[in-house]
Amino acid sequence: MTHDDGTPPADALRRDPLPLRGRTALVTGASRRRGIGYAVARRLAAYGASVYLHHHVPHDAGQPWGAEAVVAHGPADLARPGTPARLVDTAAEALGGPLDILVANHALSGRDGPLDAVDAAMLDAHWATDTRSVILLAQAYARRRAPGLPGGRIVLMTSGQDQGRGMPDEVAYGLAKGALASATRTLATALAGLGVTVNTVNPGPVDTGYAVGALRARVAGRFPGGRWGAPDDPARLIAWLATDEAAWITGEVINSEGGFRH
Repeated sequence: MTHDDGTPPADALRRDPLPLRGRTALVTGASRRRGIGYAVARRLAAYGASVYLHHHVPHDAGQPWGAEAVVAHGPADLARPGTPARLVDTAAEALGGPLDILVANHALSGRDGPLDAVDAAMLDAHWATDTRSVILLAQAYARRRAPGLPGGRIVLMTSGQDQGRGMPDEVAYGLAKGALASATRTLATALAGLGVTVNTVNPGPVDTGYAVGALRARVAGRFPGGRWGAPDDPARLIAWLATDEAAWITGEVINSEGGFRH
């Protein structure tokens, strides 16, 4: 209910401590305690949402940081064409109904290079994991969602490939993530009729355990505050985008980089 001039009453301006109470969420790529996905899942749960976590431990096992034993509900290789739809179905069934919130946080790390080194296999691998699987997740989410349900939210993740000098040493990754940024407004328009907002977050450099030695010091010096981003920095933004307060924001690529100087 609003006043005659369209302004909400004072009671409506008070924040609910559990703004996502009763809503359901799927967060992909949440297998590491130091990762952004895990931080997002914790924030959504703290706001009252029921959360289903996806992981793909074999990917982490092949990285320098290694795999971690995190309690996550659904192992799945999202590079396989049929997996995104099955994951959405499994999460919805486990949570007792259609998903309200989808946070596509997963990505392929490594297996990349500069233009002279990149090959078809690298390009295909990053496209399959970083782009195709996300579009298929959004498709499966939309097919399960009836028009008029409140709180429909999709949040994608990109990596600042459109900032500064781009990502000349990670051509396959940069192109795949750039495609998501370009698709954001298209997806937002396609899903508007279902009452679903679609936004993409660029978290900037975040210390998820890979930043050591000279790299850590060099990158920290590019932040006005002198520190790397922490996983909870983008997690706070993503959790807010999932609330009703962000209902008027859709089709946007939001840079949350702490003033990082590219």
